[in-house]
Amino acid sequence: MAMVKKAAALANMEIKRLLPAKGEAIVQAADEIIGGEWLDQFIVDPIQGGAGTSINMNTNEVIANRALELIGKEKGSYADISPNNHVNMAQSTNDSFPTAVHLATLTMIDKLVATMTDLHQAFVNKANEFDAVIKMGRTHLQDAVPIRLGQEFQAYARVLGRDIERVKATKNNLLHINMGATAVGTGLNADLTYIKRVAEILAELSGFPVQAADHLVDATQNTDAYTEVSAALKICMMNMSKVANDIRLMASGPRAGLGELSLPSRQPGSSIMPGKVNPVMCEVINQIAFQVIGNDHTICLASEAGQLELNVMEPVLVYNLLQSLEIMNQGFPRTAALDTAARRPSGSTRHLRSADPARCSAG
Repeated sequence: MAMVKKAAALANMEIKRLLPAKGEAIVQAADEIIGGEWLDQFIVDPIQGGAGTSINMNTNEVIANRALELIGKEKGSYADISPNNHVNMAQSTNDSFPTAVHLATLTMIDKLVATMTDLHQAFVNKANEFDAVIKMGRTHLQDAVPIRLGQEFQAYARVLGRDIERVKATKNNLLHINMGATAVGTGLNADLTYIKRVAEILAELSGFPVQAADHLVDATQNTDAYTEVSAALKICMMNMSKVANDIRLMASGPRAGLGELSLPSRQPGSSIMPGKVNPVMCEVINQIAFQVIGNDHTICLASEAGQLELNVMEPVLVYNLLQSLEIMNQGFPRTAALDTAARRPSGSTRHLRSADPARCSAG
């Protein structure tokens, strides 16, 4: 939000609507927030009525009061710098809040793609390491025909590769922002030059090639850019949960289970059996999947609940979307440690030796 306010102040100064003495103080205050200062002043709940108005006004007030301090005025001297008339100039919650969300989501997607890429490389490395290891293939959880363990991990790498491309593709619609739409997308009180320049300035500040949406009413009413991201995250976590299930099944045992993989010990496996090694990181991925799938359902309900010119349910939608991105970003790097910790399987050849290849049909 602070970056959006900074861009708006710079654009409004360019078109001579905002006096430099006020605008420069607003920009400096916004920079301080971007740098991590004053975060304790943001006190509103993320889930709120008003379509994000509380977040927007909280931001406006913090910036206005800090800007007043910077010019030597008392906090609350809103005749000099006003949260509404100056910090929020040519804006509405209905364009500044979604624009900030687009930028936050783009930032978190880039971070997630990097962690997904690390996990992908871990799978590739394991596929190479296990390429010569023959194990029993299974369908319906019953013995089928032999397969190389490396082929299993190649498949994990391939599906995650598709997930990476799906997640990256969702950035395209997020790059179209509705800044300048103001209340209902008509651009009331926003100069046309401002609308063009504020998007250009945001592109410079954020490093993302954002641009003003070509139909601001559409961009203000609809939230499908968010649901597209959530759908890609859900598909990814469904795939990764399946992979986690495979790995913990192959690691079951070690004596009375499949015992085809050995996983590193992350914690004591049991208070009564401390020598047991549980597949805790696989279980983390399963639980992240459950949460992301549930979040996606909330996001779908919130997106569907929009009415006429605005979706007032964006706060809960955004809360769940950012949570999905955050927990995936937390979970994937830990799982990528499989690359250095997993050991060569020992149970694979044992199962093959005990299998009866004559049970395979000639077809």
